[in-house]
Amino acid sequence: MKKHGMPSKNLRSARAIAAQVLRGFDPVRDYAGQMLDHVLDQTEEKQRATDLVLNAIRNRCALDSVIAAFSGRPIARIDAKLLSILRVATCELVYNPATPVYSIVDEAVKNVGATGGKKQSGFVNAVLRQITRHIANRQADPAGTNPRRTLFQTAESVCEFDTDFLPDPTASPVAWLSESFSLPAWLVGEWLDEFGAERTKDICLACNRRPSVYLRVNPLRTTPEDLLSRLRHANVQAEPATPDMIHIAGPHTVTQLPGFSEGLFAVQDLSASHAVRALGPQPGWSILDLCSAPGTKTMQIAELSRDDAKITATDIDPARLERVRENVARLDLKSVTIVPHAQLEQGATKPFDAVLLDAPCSNTGVLARRVEARFRVTAQAIRDIGETQKQLLEKAAGLVKPDGRICYSTCSIQRRENQDTIRGFLARHDEFELASESLLLPASGPFDHDGAYVALLIRK
Repeated sequence: MKKHGMPSKNLRSARAIAAQVLRGFDPVRDYAGQMLDHVLDQTEEKQRATDLVLNAIRNRCALDSVIAAFSGRPIARIDAKLLSILRVATCELVYNPATPVYSIVDEAVKNVGATGGKKQSGFVNAVLRQITRHIANRQADPAGTNPRRTLFQTAESVCEFDTDFLPDPTASPVAWLSESFSLPAWLVGEWLDEFGAERTKDICLACNRRPSVYLRVNPLRTTPEDLLSRLRHANVQAEPATPDMIHIAGPHTVTQLPGFSEGLFAVQDLSASHAVRALGPQPGWSILDLCSAPGTKTMQIAELSRDDAKITATDIDPARLERVRENVARLDLKSVTIVPHAQLEQGATKPFDAVLLDAPCSNTGVLARRVEARFRVTAQAIRDIGETQKQLLEKAAGLVKPDGRICYSTCSIQRRENQDTIRGFLARHDEFELASESLLLPASGPFDHDGAYVALLIRK
């Protein structure tokens, strides 16, 4: 029987795989998922390797603060290979309190490898020993702890150090939140202005959570009760989250879950399911999903209209539009027609009863899930994408019938992409009125979820 954290013969450990991915990872240019796909067949611990990589990326700035503080060396002066090993190990020390310290430190030193030499192995060992010496409690109650010495694991637990290494939250709440939760300072500043201190802290916690998996039950093929029964029969820990959504606990390969190949469910976050419900699709309607890839909301439109609407799905990215085709085929939906974006642009399309515009956005509501986004989002990028959102709304306005509706949604929580965009549209189009509007902030907890914005516009 293999020891905890050690690889089987001819296979590599999750830690070794994670360190390899992180060493070559540029968060501005690369996607962690794609890099993991190339190496996961080298380990039996696929889910663990994935979790280590994603958690290390989510918390990279905080990890670097710990490493720099207790190694006495700036991050820029640490060799890339050693830094990736240190990030993986520090991530486990701080955020995986149940994992034994000896196992983390031992394997980190071994992962330096023979080519690293005694000096590099000794450096990694010394840094990690120093970090562990300064950890006062690997899992403490945050109440009463010094915020300059603690990193949050969840809302209810922190890793507590014995030395100040974070900014003073009283003197600079932006700097403290930014460094503690590895988020851009300007973004945290916007949230503080918009939502206040407590809600911003909750948002930051949610941005660094390990996101849950939710299955949206396909009512055309099964019932929530039947799907729950099948999942539990297969020893999958599952529980109802909403009347039509199921929460899955523990790591699972979704494509291997019972009912996947039969189209009994689609994977969708709780927050993402709100847009189509707000649209309220009905049998007999003609409906356009303007930015449909990968098809999750297209499928939901078909489900809620009992597969008896005339649904047109399009997307500007032809490769991603193929994903829509695959998902529609898996659920065996008859009401969806996939149309290339260029064909829609030619203008021969008749007006629709309803248009869903799930607009491209900054992804600030889904930072826990899209781990690279926090390194790419900028204030200028939000201004630029705002122009795209404006143009898409104008296009949607020209494609909807009188008495028809547009549902505008994003996975952003920034006012400029949401409320301000809708107010600007309404100022230009007095033939539309705002029927409803909602902003869901990211949340951690038993039924955690991403952030999302939804606005329903009715053409008078």
